[in-house]
Amino acid sequence: MTQCDPVLSVRNLCKRIDGREIVKDIQFDVFPGEIFGFLGPNGAGKTTTIRMLVGLIRPTAGSVHIAGHNLQKDFLKAIRQVGCIVENPEMYSFLTGRENLEHFARMAGDIPPSRIDEVIRLVELENRIDDKVKTYSLGMRQRLGIAQALLGRPKLLILDEPTNGLDPAGIRELRDFIRTLARDEGIGVFISSHILHEVQLMCDRVAIISQGQLLRTDRVDRLIDGDALVVEWRMEPPARGAELLKTLPYVTHVERRDHRILSQLPEERIGETVRTLVDAGILVTGIHRRGKTLEDIFLQLTEGDPIA
Repeated sequence: MTQCDPVLSVRNLCKRIDGREIVKDIQFDVFPGEIFGFLGPNGAGKTTTIRMLVGLIRPTAGSVHIAGHNLQKDFLKAIRQVGCIVENPEMYSFLTGRENLEHFARMAGDIPPSRIDEVIRLVELENRIDDKVKTYSLGMRQRLGIAQALLGRPKLLILDEPTNGLDPAGIRELRDFIRTLARDEGIGVFISSHILHEVQLMCDRVAIISQGQLLRTDRVDRLIDGDALVVEWRMEPPARGAELLKTLPYVTHVERRDHRILSQLPEERIGETVRTLVDAGILVTGIHRRGKTLEDIFLQLTEGDPIA
């Protein structure tokens, strides 16, 4: 395996349960040093996919290769290259952070004490590692869980909803830490999350899944780039304004969010659009221009046009 080879390669992955296709022909790669986001609404197949990636359930079809090893045919070699945390890591709260790591190192069987010291430094817990875990904040527990996942020097780190329960400061701290970890250690990081703003800030590439199918895989910056600008409208009456926006050929992706209407259109057509609305007897009470976000792309791909 070279630096350019993927640490995770998923090809034509399918899962059928009771005759129902939960995951349909999914394929993507994750590369060393890359943070890869895996996004989808509830019931999209994210959890089923993750369970297949770590060998908890067998796929109906397709393959998973981790650091070049086929997970189905060479499970032990493949799974040794993976560190995994699902939501909040389970730790022994009556033990210190160091004692927890020593316990997991003994279970693994071949982790030297020097590696324990190394992962403690990596997750920046040197000042608290000998305190009881019950005194740790949730963010510190997350970092201790990542330290545990890194004990075996994995090439792939899988994090399922890693920011669940964290306050804004803890989310920012974990985001910065994961980016540093991927960059400095060259680990491929696979993250499943529903906090789209954080994914946009943290991830290099994302895959968006809905109803078991992969809709789009691309770089985050490429997804949110483009000629069209997202415009947030407030107008009276909103329903008639939304319908009128849908008839304009240069306006795309009109949708209602609470009392707001969002649409995409070229920036140079905003003035023309305001005049068209006003001429039609619609009162424009507010307009806000902003760039596209990952949330906009996600909702377009997974929900379609909710006004139609």
